[in-house]
Order: sequence, then structure tokens, then C-alpha cells
Amino acid sequence: MTVWGGPPWLGSVVLSPKSPPERESGSPDRRGPYAYPAVIETSQLPPGISLREWNAEEDSLVELTDLLHRSYAGLAEMGLRYVATYQDEETTARRIAGVECTLALLDNQMVGTVTFRPPGRSRGCPWYDHPDVASFGQFCVDPDLRRVGLGSALLDHVEARAAQSGAAEIACDTAEQATHLIEMYEARGYRFIEYADWRPMTNFRSVVLSKTLPTAR
Repeated sequence: MTVWGGPPWLGSVVLSPKSPPERESGSPDRRGPYAYPAVIETSQLPPGISLREWNAEEDSLVELTDLLHRSYAGLAEMGLRYVATYQDEETTARRIAGVECTLALLDNQMVGTVTFRPPGRSRGCPWYDHPDVASFGQFCVDPDLRRVGLGSALLDHVEARAAQSGAAEIACDTAEQATHLIEMYEARGYRFIEYADWRPMTNFRSVVLSKTLPTAR
């Protein structure tokens, strides 16, 4: 058995090696007070792509981990050691345990993903500890499908989920050297909040960014 603690995007859970999160036999799939549908409806997706939640009984940790490695390879080439550049399947399981993990699918293949934590479930730095701050992480798009609107659709989804959950803010973090990502978030209305340091799990100082949400209806 492994006990893991760390920043919010790593989570803290006890798991047997190579095992995805499990539910008790016959128990409902509980995703907290803000459950969302298995198939996610959106009109903003590129043609042929659909969004749905992670299914621990059917989906592959190997495939999800491979997607993360491929998607973060460019950042690794910049010398940035994001957890997603080297994590194994056990770490992937830990990172999606107890959060909402959304998959983007094309021809039943994973081409994007993002995880969402409602208010009160984020932790690891002072801003994440605020009770009205939601957060997202492990966000990626297949390198062959960038610049077609898929990343924007995934971010639209988690921002909508945050508003539905009653959050006042939605936050994320990234390497301070990844200026192209920081600029992308700033273009969506995110602003710098603070620095966070999760070394040696990474090899960089992180910037925490946050966006004020409209009042949820």
C-alpha cells in the first residue's frame, strides 16, 4: 500500500500499486455534492470530439498516462519537470482519485483531459486553501489536436463547473518559465496571485493564477 501527500494536483490517497480508485460493490458512484452527467453536452467542441467523465471500470490508466506524457513532452524539452512528464499509472490514479476527471474523446481515443476540484477540495498553497476557490489541473490536449478549440472547450467546461459549484474563483498553477501558458491563461481573464514551490516533485517555482467567476445561477 502507498500513502501519498503533496500539492492539490497530486492528491492524497491510499492505493495498492497499479490499482485505480475503487467503489464498494453495489454503492453509487459518488462525486461529491456537485455530480455532473457522464456525457457532457457542449456546443463548443470541435467536430467529432465528445467530453465525458472518467469511468474507472472501463477507461485505461495506461492510455491516460501516455496522453499526459505526449502532451507535456514539449515542456519537458524546455527542461521543466512537471509531474505529468514522468508520472506512472499509479500516480495517474492518485491524481484523479476523488476529483472530477473529464476526458475528451475522438473515435473513442483519449485526446484531452482536465481534472476539477470544487471549493473546499483544493489545497497546497494559501490561495487554494480559500473556501470559495475551485481549481483545475492535469490539463492537456493531444499535440496533434492543438489550435482547434479543444483546450478552450475543456477550460470552458471546468470554469462552468466552478460556477455551478458556487465558487467565486477558479485557480490553477504552472511553471513561472512557461510564459506561453501564463499568457494563454491571462488572455482568458486569469491573474497572478502568488508563488508556490513543490520541489522536488517539480524542478521549478510555480505561479498560481486565478479567475473571478460570474455569479452562478
